[in-house]
Amino acid sequence: MERKQQLLGCIVGDASKPDDDPLAPRVKLSDIGKMVEYELLNSIHAYYPMVEIQDYVIMPDHLHFIVVVHRDIISRSGRETHLGQVIAGFKKGCNRHYWELTGQTLTGVQGEPAQARQASRAANTDRQGEPAQARQASRAANTDRQGEPAQARLRDASPFAVHPQSKRVPSSGSTGRPSLFDYGYVDVMPLKEGQLERQREYIRNNPRYRLMRRNNPLWLKPQHATVHTALSLPALHGYLLRECQPTQINEEAWNKLQSRLQFDGHFIIGDSYGNPQLLNARLLPVVCHRKDAALFDNQKRRCLEAAAEGAILVSAQIAKGERVIMKTAVDKGYPVIIVEDNGFPELYHPSEQRMDLCCNNKLLMVTPWQHAYRRVADTITVAECKTMNCIVQALCHTKDSWWKNA
Repeated sequence: MERKQQLLGCIVGDASKPDDDPLAPRVKLSDIGKMVEYELLNSIHAYYPMVEIQDYVIMPDHLHFIVVVHRDIISRSGRETHLGQVIAGFKKGCNRHYWELTGQTLTGVQGEPAQARQASRAANTDRQGEPAQARQASRAANTDRQGEPAQARLRDASPFAVHPQSKRVPSSGSTGRPSLFDYGYVDVMPLKEGQLERQREYIRNNPRYRLMRRNNPLWLKPQHATVHTALSLPALHGYLLRECQPTQINEEAWNKLQSRLQFDGHFIIGDSYGNPQLLNARLLPVVCHRKDAALFDNQKRRCLEAAAEGAILVSAQIAKGERVIMKTAVDKGYPVIIVEDNGFPELYHPSEQRMDLCCNNKLLMVTPWQHAYRRVADTITVAECKTMNCIVQALCHTKDSWWKNA
């Protein structure tokens, strides 16, 4: 999502240029952005030698970086602390320099009224001490482990305004001076194989992603209610009763499933990411059944022939055969539509390959589901898989057995 206030810099370059090209997308940092970069690379390690900053990118309105904590985090006072305290100290240092750069350095009386001090203690998270309840909550929320990297994203830089000179105080909470960053931060612990490398790739390509979204404002963000399936809930329920075992689509399972679907009062609808005009082409479903495993080569051949003739293949990519056919189609440069098994979050960031495909009008992702948080171990049910296959056929207005008669 584009923000109006971009205090840290601006995106420059050409999204079509590779990373090693001088014109490749990058962030041209402002003086404030250069200050933040210096604080990130120097001040954190100076205060906490056990904390290492690796890959990073300073974006116009936020930043991403990877942190490696090599051992227990010990403050200069000798107290054991946590990553949240490190980030709070970094933000406090950035605030101090930000106020200086924007002419908001406050001089005069060193003290502050007792009421202001109390408000500051309640609001300020940057100080060395914190109430016992807050410390317990922080320890419970902090998942960073020794020697493991975590990506942190400081929330959006906020607009500043010059405030009148007044008494010198230690924080924005007691003076009304604006903070450079919003409250809090977002951290991600890489737990699965390949996740860290994907985080590095995401950081590296962040300027390119922003430029691509700017050049394609309608395609490269989730578009709501753009997919109309002409599939009613009663029709879907009947389909599931025919296709699933009774234990897979009992009343409880059906109620849970339909509560996740998006519905306009008559038919199931969905969101999209990419160019929704692909839905207006000739669409053909790709659904592989176990009973047709011996005919897979024929199904693959016919699907790719149809794609070469201008049809667009549509699949939920549940079965292995479906993934093979769709990947082959993508590799050959044919446009495809993928039905996703979860909704799009507000800030949705697909992989670099998928974003490139969307930019080049080669991929449209659609989903009938509302977005829901999922744990690593969560899996989709048989009824949900059957629902997506039903929606694939509804979008195509064609049965999934079309290739047998072609």
